[in-house]
Amino acid sequence: MLTTRFVNGAPNWLDVGSPDIDSAISFYGGLFGWQFQSAGPEAGGYGFFQLDGRTVAGGMPLPPEHASSAWTVYFQSPDAEATAKAVEQAHGAVLFQPMDVMGEGHMAVLRDPAGAAFGIWQPGRTKGVDIAGEPGSLTWVELYTPDVAAAAAFYHASLGLETSAAPMPGGDYTCLNPADAGAEAMFGGVVPLDLDPTGAASGAYWLAYFEVADADATVAKAVESGGKVTMPATTMEGVGRMAQLTDPHGARFAIITSAPPQG
Repeated sequence: MLTTRFVNGAPNWLDVGSPDIDSAISFYGGLFGWQFQSAGPEAGGYGFFQLDGRTVAGGMPLPPEHASSAWTVYFQSPDAEATAKAVEQAHGAVLFQPMDVMGEGHMAVLRDPAGAAFGIWQPGRTKGVDIAGEPGSLTWVELYTPDVAAAAAFYHASLGLETSAAPMPGGDYTCLNPADAGAEAMFGGVVPLDLDPTGAASGAYWLAYFEVADADATVAKAVESGGKVTMPATTMEGVGRMAQLTDPHGARFAIITSAPPQG
């Protein structure tokens, strides 16, 4: 499962960009109990969401022409330049070239062939988030894509990710883990996007799941605070109770109250 014992290929950072960062700070603070700490005037408004002094995510303002907000999931890379080149060779795109972030690490923002944006973080002084898998923090990620096999091939070529099948009601679920790390390092899954009546698939995207103590109460709080429900709270046996939401500016995210470990 997702932890802060980061290995190459696993998520190690995430951030939200919003055209109204103050609104985002208020929304996520009310939802998860996060506080926001600015990274300083040289960071262009970027800052850190923290829970009891531990960083759980980043946040940044977007220019006014950006009408909607979005979460970006970053995966650990040992060499941001090499990973960016691997993404291009696998027919993805580099949206923001690898760059040094004030000595904290190197980052880049990329896009897979189906259109899903994601980031890479090559750790420097900052290894990643301080907390994962606990209430109020990142616990799982999912890729929604029109072609699961093509996505698996791309992320294997670019990030070294491996897939496995887990039986679920209605069919197998495609799980993701870092190369040679085994099922215990599983951190996410790949979900096929439905086609619309014209036969076209909507754009691919990564979805971050945050652990919460009470999924239903969190959904109610999100709606009360201006968010929207895109998938109502649903219980999956052996997994937990989950829901998918958007914040007031349209950023997709999900929440889950995980089922207790079995055995």
